[in-house]
Amino acid sequence: MFGALYAAAGSDPAQLVDVAREFSPRIDVCGPREITLDVSGLERLFGDARTIAGELRRTAADHGLQVRVAMAGSRTAARLLARHRAGLTIVDAGDDAAALAPLPLELLPQVRGCGPSGSPQEIDDTDADICASFRRWGLRSLGEVAALPPADVAARLGQAGVQWQRLARGEDPAPLVPAVPEERFEQALDLEWPIDGLEPLSFVLGRLMDPLSAHLERRDRGAAVLHVRLHLVSKAVHERSLELPAPMRDARTLRTLVLLDLESHPPAAAVDRVVVAVDPTPARVLQYSLLTRPLPSPEQVSTLMARLTALMGEGRCGSPGLVDSWRPGAFDMRPFAPVDGGGDGRVGGEGGEGKALVVALRRFRFAVPARVQVEDGRPVRVATERRGINGGRIEKAAGPWRTSGEWWNAESGGSGRSGESGRENTPWDRDEWDVTVSDGATYRLFRERDVNAWFIDGVLD
Repeated sequence: MFGALYAAAGSDPAQLVDVAREFSPRIDVCGPREITLDVSGLERLFGDARTIAGELRRTAADHGLQVRVAMAGSRTAARLLARHRAGLTIVDAGDDAAALAPLPLELLPQVRGCGPSGSPQEIDDTDADICASFRRWGLRSLGEVAALPPADVAARLGQAGVQWQRLARGEDPAPLVPAVPEERFEQALDLEWPIDGLEPLSFVLGRLMDPLSAHLERRDRGAAVLHVRLHLVSKAVHERSLELPAPMRDARTLRTLVLLDLESHPPAAAVDRVVVAVDPTPARVLQYSLLTRPLPSPEQVSTLMARLTALMGEGRCGSPGLVDSWRPGAFDMRPFAPVDGGGDGRVGGEGGEGKALVVALRRFRFAVPARVQVEDGRPVRVATERRGINGGRIEKAAGPWRTSGEWWNAESGGSGRSGESGRENTPWDRDEWDVTVSDGATYRLFRERDVNAWFIDGVLD
């Protein structure tokens, strides 16, 4: 048994949903004014179908709503009856077709034009032609459409015409898909006395994170973004949002991440209310392999990166990423996210495929000053005082490759070696060489043309 509620114009859709959920969790929002619900099994709580319909209408009136209520064996029949008849309409099981027979044909487009869960379903030209065909055939009621031979309807109007005929008989086009209520993953606590400091705040966060983690686990969800709102005694609100690298719901990890973030961004006054909320996402599915080395869990990586960020500062921890620039050594700091490469010596991505590394440049964070002997415009010997870098006679040399840029910022910006910073908009002008010294090591050398100074940029592996 199904019921349909059809509210008057101007009714609040949210209140209509609340009325339906007071009786059954299996509801389908067909539009801002119409809801269908499964009332099977409610007889033991309220009584027969007429009693249930009366209770529905009485509860709607308590919410200030004027509704039509219909009970039938199918959702389609209940919707058609609720749209056509005012008050209460009760149809016994098996009598749907007889009750729908005298209803006018104009009701079909209204039901046809509403998709599942209230999504609007536009009536295309084919549906409009089908409805017009029924009228040209002299049909005026749903019973006349239902009485047509289905084979002849399919031959003349196709499957779309058959679907219209099934609606006229009160048959549901699809099973009821219950609308899932919006669920908030949020915990709040009002403090009796304001607290100042991270140590007492950690106990409060622990009380909030435990039920929040349990709620996420019951729903098989993980936290994608963690929001913390601290209401201060100064009437201000201190808000922080943490984007997590992977869905997680461990209470201790979430509390640690919040505390480390607040250590770098402390509130300006004492706290008298704490609110913690998360943006949920489907929990991750872990599939370990016996052939590869296991990576640390996202909880461990997130905690470690949060501790390093609190120690070093914002934007100083992560993974370097390439940027669209000709500047040598230019990079951008991005969140650290290790990827399993498959354990076969390749650097792989999510697709499991990768390219074997042939040559890599291990660039020094700061270029190493060097003394270079030049003959006929080519370097022949290199020496440096840096430990671990052996100089000597240059056996092979390739170059020079001249590169320059940011010269248009020479007046506004300062001068500096491009190897010292990959993000400063300072001008550079240099010649690069790849050289192999007598001991077999290969280095990247460059000469700053404006000061005629040599540096070792990195080692080629």
